[in-house]
Amino acid sequence: MTNAENSKLEKATFGAGCFWGVEDAFMQVKGVKETTVGYLGGTMSEPSYKDVCTGQSGHAEVVQIIFDPQIVSYESLVNLFWKIHNPTLLNRQGLDVGTQYRSAIFYHSEQQKQIAEKSKSEITESGKFNRPIVTEISLVSIFYKAEEYHQEYLKKNGLSSCHI
Repeated sequence: MTNAENSKLEKATFGAGCFWGVEDAFMQVKGVKETTVGYLGGTMSEPSYKDVCTGQSGHAEVVQIIFDPQIVSYESLVNLFWKIHNPTLLNRQGLDVGTQYRSAIFYHSEQQKQIAEKSKSEITESGKFNRPIVTEISLVSIFYKAEEYHQEYLKKNGLSSCHI
């Protein structure tokens, strides 16, 4: 990509359980240019997967997305986020349990924050879920890229989604 093309791209970051399935879901979206799985929202510097799995680092497993807003809107990505996991489960998705599997939207701008909060309110008011939504909406902090073997894990290993 040229610098001009890169300057038009934006970032979005979501935590919705095991990052393998979350990444796979977003990789399928037209307009998503790149995905990177990693750790965000904790207190430990340079956490490893082992650190995150202990629950002591405070980080969530997340996918950071580079997308072209001329092709796919941030709002569309947030809508997909709500569809690929259960946002009423605190610190778990399916059989995965721990704070690293929490439901989280990490916003990169005030506009993203407003879109995420509005979307959360709308889904809460819709009655789609009969339990409270526990998704945190927080300003993005330091993103730590996960180990290389986690990147595009399902694709590399010929697996169907483990998540949705």
